[in-house]
Amino acid sequence: MVKIRLTRLGKKKKPFYRIVVANSTSPRDGRFIDTIGTYDPMKDPSEYHVDEEKAKKWLSDGARPTDTVARIFKKVGITE
Repeated sequence: MVKIRLTRLGKKKKPFYRIVVANSTSPRDGRFIDTIGTYDPMKDPSEYHVDEEKAKKWLSDGARPTDTVARIFKKVGITE
């Protein structure tokens, strides 16, 4: 099963995330198939950038977003 989820980057106490498409069995910060955006929760308000074309393509191919990624997609305007 393919999932759209976050992978953590950044220093201790300063998280920064990439929105990636990965196999559900791979570890959180392990191998991924494609990068489709970024998410920075440290800025006020939180900042996120999503490649809408890639996101829609992966959703149509059957990838399932996690809860957090689904919320980000909703704010951007991408619906499942």
